[in-house]
Formats: sequence, C-alpha cells, structure tokens
Amino acid sequence: MQKHSNFKDFTLITPTASISNDQYGGRAKCLQRLIRLDMPVPKTVALSFAAVHAIAAGQLPDIAGMMAPFGKFPLVSVRPSSQDPDWGGPGAILNIGMNNALYDILCNKIGHGAASRLYLRFIQSYAVHVARLDAEAFEFPEKSNSDAAQLALAAYEDETYEPFPQDPNQQLAEVLRSMARAWEGTSARLLRQAKGAPADAGLGLVVQQMALGLGAGESGSGVIQFADATTGLAKIAGRYLSQSQGRDALSAGSKAIYITKDKRGPSLEDLTPAAFEELITCGHKCRQRLREEMQVEFTIENGNLHILDAVRLPRSSRAAVRIAVDLAEDNIISTQDAILRIEPSALNELLHRQVDDTAIRDCIGHGIAASPGAASGKLVFSAADAQACAAREEPCILVRRETTPEDIRGMHAAQGVLTERGGMTSHAAVIGRGLGLPCIVGATDIKLNTRTKTLIGSDGRLFQEGDILTIDGTRGQVLAGAPQMVEAGLDDSFQKLLGWADTYRDIGVRANADTPADAQTARNFAAEGIGLCRTEHMFFETDRLIVMREMIFADRPQDRRASLERLLPMQRADFVQLFDIMQGMPVCIRLFDPPLHEFLPSSREGLRELAEALDLPMSDVTARVEEMSEFNPMLGMRGVRLGITVPEIYDMQARAIFEATVEASKGGQAIVPEIMIPLVTAKREVELVKTRIDAVAAAVRTELGASFDYRLGVMVETPRAALRAADIAQHSAFLSFGTNDLTQMTYGLSRDDAGRFMAAYVQQGVYPEDPFHVMDLDGVGELLEIGASRGRSVKPDIVLSICGEHGGTPASIDFCRKAGYDYVSCSPFRVPVARLAAAQLALRDK
Repeated sequence: MQKHSNFKDFTLITPTASISNDQYGGRAKCLQRLIRLDMPVPKTVALSFAAVHAIAAGQLPDIAGMMAPFGKFPLVSVRPSSQDPDWGGPGAILNIGMNNALYDILCNKIGHGAASRLYLRFIQSYAVHVARLDAEAFEFPEKSNSDAAQLALAAYEDETYEPFPQDPNQQLAEVLRSMARAWEGTSARLLRQAKGAPADAGLGLVVQQMALGLGAGESGSGVIQFADATTGLAKIAGRYLSQSQGRDALSAGSKAIYITKDKRGPSLEDLTPAAFEELITCGHKCRQRLREEMQVEFTIENGNLHILDAVRLPRSSRAAVRIAVDLAEDNIISTQDAILRIEPSALNELLHRQVDDTAIRDCIGHGIAASPGAASGKLVFSAADAQACAAREEPCILVRRETTPEDIRGMHAAQGVLTERGGMTSHAAVIGRGLGLPCIVGATDIKLNTRTKTLIGSDGRLFQEGDILTIDGTRGQVLAGAPQMVEAGLDDSFQKLLGWADTYRDIGVRANADTPADAQTARNFAAEGIGLCRTEHMFFETDRLIVMREMIFADRPQDRRASLERLLPMQRADFVQLFDIMQGMPVCIRLFDPPLHEFLPSSREGLRELAEALDLPMSDVTARVEEMSEFNPMLGMRGVRLGITVPEIYDMQARAIFEATVEASKGGQAIVPEIMIPLVTAKREVELVKTRIDAVAAAVRTELGASFDYRLGVMVETPRAALRAADIAQHSAFLSFGTNDLTQMTYGLSRDDAGRFMAAYVQQGVYPEDPFHVMDLDGVGELLEIGASRGRSVKPDIVLSICGEHGGTPASIDFCRKAGYDYVSCSPFRVPVARLAAAQLALRDK
C-alpha cells in the first residue's frame, strides 16, 4: 500500500475555492475564473504543487476522495497546470475511468463505435505514457464498427503479462504518478530551465470531468480565438471537428471545419447556431473580464457547449503589441499595463525583417547573434565585391574573417554580415547594430577561405561566391538558401505604445549615430538627440580615404594641415546635415579616436593602389605602413593621444563643427554642439585639448562674425578616468561613459577575441554573462558609480551618461537610473527598446 499524504492535497474548483497561481498553477486559476464568469466548465479538481511533488516521492493523495465528485462511473482527464504555460509539462491524458463496465454503458448511450474509440484512445495513452510501452503495438484502425479497443486490451496483456487495469482509482493514481515523475525528471527539468524556469519550479494538475465530444446529436471538439496570432488584428478563427476530443481539430487537416460561416466549406456556425452564439459570448467575456486575448478549447456534446480550458493566445511580437494597445484603447487595461506587457527585446522583431516562423531552416552554421533581423543574398568575400553587387542591385551577404573600418563601405552595400571571429562589441557587431544590418559574429563552426572564396558549413557542405545564404541575426543562425521572410512591422500600434512609454520614463534616451542616415533613423525612432557621433567613420568614403592617407603620410605639420583643409568642407557638410536632421536636439560629437594605421591598407593589392595614388615607390609605402603598425593598437596611439601629438586633426574637426554650428543656426534655433574627447586618462590631457579648441572657437567667431556656445566633455572609457573623475570634471561639462572600452580595459579582455572562450567561461560560472553583452554591474558598474560620485562632488550639475553598446539593455538602464545618470545612448535601432525598458522600470519602481 502506498502512503497517503496527510495534508489537503486537492481542491474542487469552485468560485470561492482557495486557488492561486503560485500554488496550483495557471490552468487551475484560469479555470476558476471561467467558472466565476458562469461559463459551462465541467467539474474540476485541482492538485497543488506540493501534492504533485509528494506524488513523485511516493505519497499518493486520497484517490477515492478525489474521484468522489465525478459519480459512480467517473470519466475524467488530467492536464498539467504549471506556473507559467511556457514552461510546458506532460501531455494531457483523456478518458481515465474507461473500463469494461463503462464501455458497456456507453455502447448503449452513444453507440458501439464511439464507445470503442473512447476506450481505444485511453488504452493507447495509458500504455505509451504510463506503462511506457511501444506505441507501434497499439496502432489499430479507428473504424466505428471495429473492435479496436478489444484488440488494444489484448495487446496490453501480451506486452505486460497482466490485464489492463479496470479500477478507475488505480488508473488515476498511475496517471498522476507518471505525470509527477515526468515533471521532476532530469530531462524535463533541464528543458524548462532553458525556457527560464527555476530548477524547483512546481507543477499542479487538474482532474476534469470529460465532455465526450462523441456520440448522438452534434458532438465534437474545437479551438477558437478572437485575434490573429501573427498580426493581432481582431479576427474569429479556429477549427472544429465533429466526433472528436481535445485538440484533434488542429491536426485533422481537411476533416476539420471552420468556426464562422465561410464560402470555402461548412462551419460550426452552420451546424449549431445556438452553441456558436454561446461560444462567441464566452470569448467576449474572456477578453473583457480576463483582460486578455484567449484561445478557448471547447467540446460540444449533443449540441451542448462545454468550455474545457482557455489559455493566453500564443502570438508574435507584432501581435502582442497590437493586442496590448487595442485592450488599452478599449479601456480593458490601462496604458501602464499595456507597456508592462511587452518584453522590450521583442521589439527587435518589429524593427527588422525576420525569418518566418513557419519556414524550413537549413542551418549550416551558428554564431553570436550580434545584430537582429534577417537577410538573404549572394555570398561575397570582400567589401569591393559587396559594392559591386549593390551597383548591380543584387542583394549580398558579406563574409569576412573579421571586419575592419576599411570594410564599412562594403557593410553599407550588403544586406547582412557574417564574421568568423568577434564578439558582441567587435567592429562588425557595433557597426551592424548601428546600421540596422543583420549580423552574426564568432561563427567558429564555419570554415572560411578568402583566397578561394569558399565557405564550408558546419555539416561539411561547400558554398562558393554567388551562392545564396541567409543571415538570421536574431537567432545567430546561418541558413542555406532564402527562406520565407516576415517584413518589419512599425505600425500605428507600435508608435502608440512607445508614445505612452515616453510619458512614464524618467531617463533620457539618445542614439549613437555616425552619419546623416544614422541620425535620420534615430530621429524616426524619437531619440532625444545624438549621444555619440564617431567622426572617424566619415573618413572611409572613397573620396575622403585617399586624402586621409595623404595626411597620414605627410611628414610636416603644414603638409598635414594642407590635406586636412581638403577634408574640412566634407566634414563640415556632414555636421550641417546632422544638425539639420536633429532640429536643435543635442548632438555629441566624439573627436577622432582610432589609431591611424586603420586607414591604411593591409593587402598587397591595397598597398599597390596606395603607392599609385600617392605617386610613391611601393617599397616606401610598405615601409611606412610597417612603421606605423603597433603591437597593441587599441592601447596605443589613438584618441586624445593623437589629438595632443598630431593636433592638426582635432583643430580641423573643431573648426568643421563650429562652422557647421554657425551655418545650421541660421535657420533660427541656436545649435549648441557637444564635443567629446576620447580615451582620456588625465586632467592635463583635457586642459591641452580644451586650450586648442577654445582658440579655434575664438578664431571662427572672429572670422564669421558670429557668436555660439559649445560644451566640452570627456568620454570616460579608461579605469583611471573613472577613478580621477573629480580632476577631469573640473574642465568638463559632461562625462559620457564608454562601456565598450571600459569593460575591455577593466577585464583585460580583447572584445574582438573574447568570443573564442567566453561561452566556456559562462558555462563554468567564471562570469554570469558575457560582460560585453550584459554590463558587469559589480566591477564596471562600480567604476561608473565612482566616476559619477567623484565627478558630481566637484560639479554637481555635470551631465552623466553612458554611450557604449550596453546603453540599450534594461539592466544597464536600470543601473543608470539608480545612479543618477541623465541619459543613455545606444544604436539607433535599440532606441525603441530603450524607451520601452526605461518606462517599464519607472512604472515598476512606482
């Protein structure tokens, strides 16, 4: 005899029963709500998490007491009731209680064929899921006049050497034990943990009286919903199948019929108008009283409707936004509730094309999902080939071992980017997110040969230049061919939701924008200005790159100035465009940052072209390029160090900014540019650069007879700058923390190479997450807190922000809000995500 547990392990679900989601699960609580709405829900008993855990440990509840409410000949189903439906659970088992005695009764009541199908279905489920027998031994044709149930009984006895259990109590006990143990098994635990469930997540079970769906009169089962799962638009949809149970209608193909009247065939509305009207009424009640779009499972028995269950309608991200907005506009939920219902990261699916969920995926490689969205195109292996494809209006996917600033033109021309190396803050990832370009980095399971222009997938297949590939930057998958796509969905619901979000958030959101096109994207997404403009990206256009190289090769300051004077009007025009697009909103321009060698070619072909352009011997060009190379360029001659040792570059940029300020201000509103000095480590660096910039500003004011203001600040991206923020703040109007380099220098990690071992580090618990993907709130976060505190100790009104790639993540935004930062800045396509996340954080704090 099994021991019985000595606590209240089950509860009959009534309007007043004590049923909660965190004790009995979501299904049990939803069924109670349906009962409270006077819906025709069959009698149901709920088992708590504690009871199911006890069953798994061998303590059975009072099975006879549990079965008592269902009468002398009980016929019930058992379904899982987890705390979150996404966590899954064991499959439902129907028709528990079927035995020879009840079979004889049902033969007289609903006919031999229907009774046989009920019995067969239960024997098959019990044999496979409880007795763990081979399913093939119980496959029989389900014909109405057949004796398939009797054949199944014989097969069960042949397989187990014992007769099929006839006691309904024994049947239920074994079903409960099987489902409880399945939930607590290792495989099931790991599967639900992968979906975000805690390791000790509980499972409830519901035991519900069967509504047969078979027999006399109109009988059957179906599923109905009242909104489109893809678009969210109001729409009655679903399927119904006569003489069926459960969700059979969804897998019945052409045998199932429509719910509403349809020219294509018969419908439930035609078959039984009364049951249809009652079903529609139940659906409207669910929406109004449960404050959600639900999918309702129902059974009709001899013309009478029974509601078996209602679950939250599975939906795409696009549908989730529209449904939340529609519910708010119908005053069913508040705008605050609508905001809180949407996962910020889900907006990525609306901002970019995606691979259709129903499409077949022929995956040939995996990498880090660095920039969301999907794109298909011809395989190309160089920036030049990408530009050639764009000129022919042929979409292409650029594949590189890793990208450099020299590849930017090719990235602009491509539909997607794939790199063999790199991490979340590598060059390809950062630029890809800024451009809204699908990007996968660190795809180490593919083999790339740029010489032969071939790519070998993880399964050994060979792909050549011109073959069609698809990049899914949302999932990090490389796909062969061109699967069906779903277009971006920036509809009116999306705009309304973000408009509501802006009324609640309490921190500013700007965008990182390097070009006028980026600025326009930021403007379209309602960014409150530009928090980081990386000016070096403006120099990679073809007509500018050669002038930039001439400047690099110049030996004397006057020669460098001559080259830079040719770049000045180009840079000025860029800034005028930025100021015009942002229409008086703040624009923070970072002065030149990268080491100069990034503008020089590395291939022999590129060196030869440079020698021809500069009219120099190949040997001289090669020697100069080698001379300028550094052992560790990210920690070498770059940022403010260039500004101090080669001051002509910053002089030219400052003049371009100020002349553009004067020109853009002619339209009316005065422009106040923000100029940011990169890679600062000491107060004296700021003093030196500030002196020269002030002198340029004075010269421009005199030459143009115009007055203007500007704000000078520092990009805090070295640990020393954070620690010495009190010194640096004395000469700064703002401190903007660049978390990409700050993370790199704090950890001593290369952001381009960390992806090669980061997965192993996270799996073994060295780091909880990749610090380039999720900001390290302990180490890097402490530096941000120190920098903010020390900066404001000497200048209380100094503006604080972060402008690294972490700026668009909810955890970083929450950190910045609590640390008193004024705004965050992120890639343009992350601006909507940041706006929504900031609003949710503010609402939850209230």
